[in-house]
Amino acid sequence: MSKPLSDHDRRKQISVRGLAGVENVSEVKQNFNRHLHFTLVKDRNVATRRDYYFALAHTVRDHLIGRWIRTQQYYYEKDPKRVYYISLEFYMGRTLQNTMVNLALENACDEATYQLGLDMEELEDMEEDAGLGNGGLGRLAACFLDSMASLGLAAYGYGIRYEFGIFNQKIVNGWQVEEADDWLRFGNPWEKARPEYMRPVRFYGRTEHHPDGVKWVDTQVVLALPYDTPVPGYRNNVVNTMRLWSAKAPCEFNLKDFNVGGYIQAVLDRNLAENISRVLYPNDNFFEGKELRLKQEYFVVSATLQDIIRRFKVSKFGSREISRTDFSKLPEKVAIQLNDTHPAMAIPELMRVLVDEEKLSWDMAWDICVRTCAYTNHTVLPEALERWPVDLFAHLLPRHLEIVYEINRRHLERVAAKFPGDNDRMSRMSLIEEGGQKRINMAHLCIVGSHAVNGVAQIHSDILKATIFKDFYEMEPHKFQNKTNGITPRRWLVMCNPGLAEVIAERIGEDFIRDLDQLQGLRNYVKDDAFIRDIAKVKQENKLKFAMHLEEHYKVKINPNSMFDIQVKRIHEYKRQLLNCLHIITYYNRIKKEPNKQWTPRTVMIGGKAAPGYHTAKMIIRMITAIGEVVNNDPVVGDRLKVIFLENYRVTLAERAIPAADLSEQISTAGTEASGTGNMKFMLNGALTIGTMDGANVEMAEEAGEDNIFIFGMRVDDVDEMDRKGYNAGEYYNRLPELKQAIDQIAGGFFSPKQPDLFKEIVNMLMHHDRYKVFADYEDYIHCQEKVNALYKNPKEWTKKVIHNIAGCGKFSSDRTIAQYAREIWGMEPTLEKLPPPDEKP
Repeated sequence: MSKPLSDHDRRKQISVRGLAGVENVSEVKQNFNRHLHFTLVKDRNVATRRDYYFALAHTVRDHLIGRWIRTQQYYYEKDPKRVYYISLEFYMGRTLQNTMVNLALENACDEATYQLGLDMEELEDMEEDAGLGNGGLGRLAACFLDSMASLGLAAYGYGIRYEFGIFNQKIVNGWQVEEADDWLRFGNPWEKARPEYMRPVRFYGRTEHHPDGVKWVDTQVVLALPYDTPVPGYRNNVVNTMRLWSAKAPCEFNLKDFNVGGYIQAVLDRNLAENISRVLYPNDNFFEGKELRLKQEYFVVSATLQDIIRRFKVSKFGSREISRTDFSKLPEKVAIQLNDTHPAMAIPELMRVLVDEEKLSWDMAWDICVRTCAYTNHTVLPEALERWPVDLFAHLLPRHLEIVYEINRRHLERVAAKFPGDNDRMSRMSLIEEGGQKRINMAHLCIVGSHAVNGVAQIHSDILKATIFKDFYEMEPHKFQNKTNGITPRRWLVMCNPGLAEVIAERIGEDFIRDLDQLQGLRNYVKDDAFIRDIAKVKQENKLKFAMHLEEHYKVKINPNSMFDIQVKRIHEYKRQLLNCLHIITYYNRIKKEPNKQWTPRTVMIGGKAAPGYHTAKMIIRMITAIGEVVNNDPVVGDRLKVIFLENYRVTLAERAIPAADLSEQISTAGTEASGTGNMKFMLNGALTIGTMDGANVEMAEEAGEDNIFIFGMRVDDVDEMDRKGYNAGEYYNRLPELKQAIDQIAGGFFSPKQPDLFKEIVNMLMHHDRYKVFADYEDYIHCQEKVNALYKNPKEWTKKVIHNIAGCGKFSSDRTIAQYAREIWGMEPTLEKLPPPDEKP
């Protein structure tokens, strides 16, 4: 029998990884050795694995530079409309492998490193995740950058270069412990500092009103230093830019007013200014009204708008003189997309620049502002909506407060004209919330100051129009749109699951990678036994690989034939990890009651970070780990049920876990999850979904066919009805014996024998003030999980449903999402045409 292929040999056979021609390979080896020697100043005898990673990163980066310069030059010459995607989060993960995929360099680099006696996967593992985001919103921005480049759009991502990204999560004695994410400790080979484009950003001060306009004076200045990261499109020679700003104190900072002996302190105080870009706020779907956060929001907006206007004015390549002064043309050349309300200050800041600095009339400036800006809403949860105290604004940004008041005055005049005498409507629609502490409602500011407002799944966009933005929809219905989220198939299929990508490409060719709708062609293979076998085999290989990873990291023996049941996302009450826990306990109790029955074996994995200040979320993590301690050590259960908390869930762990999943848990209360994108990643990677009719799950059921997805629980209308009638948890507790048993076990210390009342707060919450109605969906969830178990016992029928799901994924490519933003909001046309390759050998 032939010996099994090594990982390297198996990878070589995957054609979607690009060709490894002899010339490419020898060129990669040559450049690798050159960088080791001249860039890293290392001899091969003393080089570490990290040195080898950096040498490979620089070698791959070399292939980007020519394309990057050419792309930017091309934009100057063609002067297309540009889109600026402003986000406080870009959750990029690792860059090396994604760059090799998009440049078709993977096999050449793999072969070159192999010939040099190195393992490319080991080198890839040296890279730190760029964790500059919390979850869905930040990862969406990263997928969008990939799609904008792959669709040939002149696009720029603008954000903050946080020195510390999302914290690293350690589980210590079952509890989450946070540690700082010092991701830049060893340097970042993918970024290029651009000090020549440094911009001043001003804070505090006061305003002076003169006959010739308003001046904002006595301000404190912080410098914004840009770092550029290349964003390659998929094999089209386009390389766009992500520009992240870092805060720097000016040279004269605090020194003008230093007195004798104050010099040292003045230099030390530079840290205060530079703290602006120090750390990412770790809240997902929660507003924390801190001054430093408002500073971050204005910092990114001010620096970015200066850059946008500079670029608009020069416009032509190689010329530094101003060739454009007519701002009425701005909306024809510039689109600004606000990723949630975090960059909402772009609206008053653009008004300030146009009115105070460029001396346009208010009406002219406002028309330009509205036609340029568009706003994406990401949540309907009231605690997540940004409402900044007016007194904080007055202190930090006095001129912007005046501008917001003027925007509001004119806005309310328009409301009064359209709905005369409706004072309730006036106060509901005001940008300023009265009562107690006056606050600025940033979502209202975004709606009024934008020409397009979108939700991120059909059901979410409908909820916006029917509920929180109803008054605004009635006033300006033309503004409201839907743009269902998507994911990039480059990272989330080709890169993380090359085996599956290859099996698909063998049937329908490789073009699906840039046009995911072509996956529909797989419907022709639903009954093809060979294809069914190939799909099942890839899943099994991915499960074995992940099981080995888990056994290494958690010292738990995993049954690779068990169903891998995975829920990975931020820990939040609305996402209902607690409902998952109740199923685990119920299943455990059933196995204990009838240990000789043929149970479908399961390995349940739950992962995700809790915001450091979110007590309930941290208790939920403790409960998951506690259940695991009991279940995993019960000899009666054996390997039929295991519970694992996946520590430090992040992009890189998602890339390992998702391809190995059999079942994807998407179980939020209907009407709470705006879209979800993890749901799409699981679907594309051959997992079946158990979920509520919430977010994009609704559209997934539509695309895959309702028979091919496990839907349970209340619909939005049922939830609304229950809110009207009142939700009584006790009713379910008393009616459902298995639910009562599970809750009594939690409350009685069955899962925490050393601290019997450890989880009493959670039980009290579930019984008396559960906004997300866990018990109301419990019975249907358990019933639905029984159907999942039954189907899993029939691998062929299970895999047929998997194929229907993969075939229905086309809609969920971020390429489709971005094409819709481009045509329907930005007034731009995507293209699949390639740019000419750079002349590497002139």
